Amino acid sequence: MTFLPWWVYLCIVGIIFSAYMAYKTAKKDKEIEEIFIEREGNVYIERMKKEKEKRAKEKMTSAN
Repeated sequence: MTFLPWWVYLCIVGIIFSAYMAYKTAKKDKEIEEIFIEREGNVYIERMKKEKEKRAKEKMTSAN
């Protein structure tokens, strides 16, 4: 059985570490993106509620 040079093992470890870090970063980015999307959705919902209230007030004032 022949052994590979030490730098080959170092490269393999580097590839595995790089893949782990890429996975970890992608997971963190996805979490951050989900938080951002949720915040933007809440802002949109609030705008829609305000617009609905505004239209209801306009409807009531124009009906009187």
